Amino acid sequence: MKKILVCIAFGFAIISCNKATDAKDFKTAYIDTNKLLEESTEAKDIKAKYENIAGEKDNRIKVEVDKLEAEKKSFQSNAQKKGQAWAQQKYAELQQREQQIQYAQQAVIQQLQGQHGAEMDTLVTKYRKIFKDYGKEKGYDYVFGTGESATVLYAKDQYDITKEIIKIVNDKYKSESKKEEKKEDKSKK
Repeated sequence: MKKILVCIAFGFAIISCNKATDAKDFKTAYIDTNKLLEESTEAKDIKAKYENIAGEKDNRIKVEVDKLEAEKKSFQSNAQKKGQAWAQQKYAELQQREQQIQYAQQAVIQQLQGQHGAEMDTLVTKYRKIFKDYGKEKGYDYVFGTGESATVLYAKDQYDITKEIIKIVNDKYKSESKKEEKKEDKSKK
């Protein structure tokens, strides 16, 4: 019995070695995606564009902040002269303006981040097409991406198992749903 198990294990080892040697036939490459985005002219242009827009909007908000700071200084000197009722009302107005400026700053940041993100997503989609075309042209089986999120950027269609995986996860989800329905039916009875 032990001899049979050893023979089977040895057979699997030989088959595994044969498959490993097949992998040597793959032509692969990688792209440092962080470096690409740092050195790409288009990515640099997008970054510069949004830095300029942010600078302009920041200058406008800075003008409002400066006006508010001047009013706060004026408020401090006038508070005793004009009385407590005036001081309370003016203080509330100054606080409200300060909140409005903070909200405006947050809105600008969110707007710019959204627009920048959308442009960068478009750029990444464009680059992925380039990776795919380049991979096909150069005869690569796989083109990997390195950086913060390592991914496969190109692979021959014959190695795509996505449909099989989708079927497996969908089947599993359906079977889990049916089990949950049966549990709910039993608990209702």
